[in-house]
Amino acid sequence: MLKRLEELFGVDLGTCNTLIYQQKKGIVLQEPSVVAIQTDTGEIKAIGQEAYDMIGRTPANVEVIYPLKDGVIANFDMTLAMLKYFIGKIRKGYNWFRSFHVLISVPCGITNVQKRAVEEMIVHKGARRSTTVEEPLAAAMGAGLPVEEPIGSMVLDIGGGTSQVAIISLGGIVVSEAIRRGGMSIDQDIIEYVKRAYNMIIGERTAEDIKKNVATVVKPAKEITMDIRGRDLMEGLPRSITITSSEIYEIFDDFMIALVECIRLAMEKCPPELAGDVMEQGILLCGGGALLEGLDKRLQQELGVPVFLAEHPMACIAQGTGKMLNFNGAIIERSAKLITQSDKLMTEKQESVQ
Repeated sequence: MLKRLEELFGVDLGTCNTLIYQQKKGIVLQEPSVVAIQTDTGEIKAIGQEAYDMIGRTPANVEVIYPLKDGVIANFDMTLAMLKYFIGKIRKGYNWFRSFHVLISVPCGITNVQKRAVEEMIVHKGARRSTTVEEPLAAAMGAGLPVEEPIGSMVLDIGGGTSQVAIISLGGIVVSEAIRRGGMSIDQDIIEYVKRAYNMIIGERTAEDIKKNVATVVKPAKEITMDIRGRDLMEGLPRSITITSSEIYEIFDDFMIALVECIRLAMEKCPPELAGDVMEQGILLCGGGALLEGLDKRLQQELGVPVFLAEHPMACIAQGTGKMLNFNGAIIERSAKLITQSDKLMTEKQESVQ
């Protein structure tokens, strides 16, 4: 029985990417949260990286969808199919969540009904137990912040669909704020800019490549260029242009204003003592959006508060769930040891009576 209880998984179920942590093994999977389905039959054609590679290249009867929207499950059936596929890859065909304990991350601020829906979704598919944990809390644990101590720690998690700010103390979230701006909204901003400035339409994957290779939120010290291809709006023919980092950084102003306002709202609700801790400890940046060039410098300049980037921004939440799993595993082993000792004492007492 104890061996079965050791099958513990932590799942960072993100809008853009899913990461899975397996106890005693670490992060064993990182794939896009994407599903390709055949619209006329409802058949699933591909999941994960294979489905992501299909974006913008599918025939009319195949649609590529993101089962999660703004960090919340929008399509439960597709999400279940995706998780089943991912766990199957890890366990090589073993009956996925059977008798497992799954710790799954959810955005802060969602309702208890939404949390229960996520937990019941996993349990109904055979998990022994399912527990939700707020993403900023898991990210803080994964980054090694002193979340259990009476010290205020601020986390800014920039995901694919949402950006979340939370102030954490004594193992819980004291104050949190969230906005529906993240990596995917940045991609849309880039698409709109290219359309407006060059009369050319580009796809989501091209926009993401621009974000990763050229985009910067501060004025670049060195010019970076990138050749991109798309469809001309006037002629309807393929076209190639060269885009530079100096023109891209200007489109991030709206995104930065929204981030700063979100942080300011959280600070206004924060108790003064914790606000002092944040001023001293700084703000932790995590999530895929935290990798934007110059984001930490821009935020520090506008807020006047130290800002630092996590060592592994995209893996923080998954690593945090892993630490929680290890903590639970230690409790389980200690409880089993106490039960064994109690049974042994009971047996000895019965033998002495006889």
